[in-house]
Amino acid sequence: MPHILVIDDDHLVRAATKAMLTAKGYDVDVAANGPDGVELAGKHKFDVVIVDLFMPGMDGLKVIETIRETDVEVPMIAVSGFMFGGECPTMPHFDSMAAEAGAGSTLYKPFRPDALVNAVEKAMTARV
Repeated sequence: MPHILVIDDDHLVRAATKAMLTAKGYDVDVAANGPDGVELAGKHKFDVVIVDLFMPGMDGLKVIETIRETDVEVPMIAVSGFMFGGECPTMPHFDSMAAEAGAGSTLYKPFRPDALVNAVEKAMTARV
């Protein structure tokens, strides 16, 4: 059974993401902040890591970079409810920020269950 790590500071997002992925047969661990997520990633082997980009303290970009220092191969999906780009053209696009940090794909919150599952499956396929 694939093992997924979800790092998000929003309790409802963590719970919903875990429920969606568990319903599809994934084993899911969650962390409420960057340091806890990095610690879990250092202790366990995950098939995919899902990281919220905008969290207080250690933001998702730093989380991705830190995890990449010890696991260069784990697929990472960056998520955010904060929309860069279209409505505020002077702001950078979070897709490119996440990619530069080491995330393979991005999802905007709120995301549908099928979009989440597709992103996870695509990430695992890309790893092979």
